[in-house]
This record gives sequence, C-alpha cells and structure tokens, in this order.
Amino acid sequence: MTQAHFYHNTADRLALACELLGNAHQHGRKAAVLCPDADVAHRLDRLLWTAAPGSFIPHVQANSPLASETPIIIGASLSGQTWPHTDILFNLSDTLPTEVGRFRLVIEIVGVSEAERQPARARWVHYKHLQFPLKAFDSERRAAL
Repeated sequence: MTQAHFYHNTADRLALACELLGNAHQHGRKAAVLCPDADVAHRLDRLLWTAAPGSFIPHVQANSPLASETPIIIGASLSGQTWPHTDILFNLSDTLPTEVGRFRLVIEIVGVSEAERQPARARWVHYKHLQFPLKAFDSERRAAL
C-alpha cells in the first residue's frame, strides 16, 4: 500500500528535495520527481549536480532514453507516459499526481506560504480518503508532527 509523507514548513523546497533524494539514493531507492513546470525541473537538475561537492546523484529527465536505467527521474509532465520507477514519488507540484497508487511512498514537500499549504491540505484529504498511511514532519524543526 502507498504511504504518504508530508514535509511541512519548508523554506527551500528544492534544497530539501535534493537532500531527501540523496538519502534515498544512498539507501538504494529509486525515485521519480514531479515538478510543476520545466523551469523547476531544470533548477532541480542543476541542484542535483551541485548539491554536495564530491558526491553524485544519478538523475535524468523523464524523457531521456536512460530513464528506465537511472535511479532518479525528473519530470514536469509525462504527456501520457508512465514513470519507469514505482518506489518513491516526490511531488513538488500543487496538483494531485496521477498514478499515485503505483508508488510505495509519496513524498509531499510543502512550502511556508498559504498558497502552497492549501493545495497540500487537499492532497492530504485525498490520500486519507484513499486510506494511505500518512505521516507529517516539520522540515524546519526536523521533527515528526
């Protein structure tokens, strides 16, 4: 069954995504990252190259021919395609991801503004309706809520 983890009060959503993706990769996990648009996908791509000096987090864009072979996939829109991995889905968009039930874990990174919190509340309610086990964390204090 899919679980959903919400990281609230995140001042820099992309920085936290990089950190969590690095942790996931270190533990042998595969992840897909849904970005709200191509600009955010490009910024995340650049951050993954520069986030930790001397480390490498293998990643490609979802439309890459190497997507099925690469542990971290970044996409803004799949245009009818499906994600090649079903382990973790990082949702950086404000929308409810399609095919969310295919993943073992969905990670929602929620910013500090009300404009980011409101859609996250709706996703929480939706996941609860789907009976996903839910966990919430305060990313500022690094503690479970």
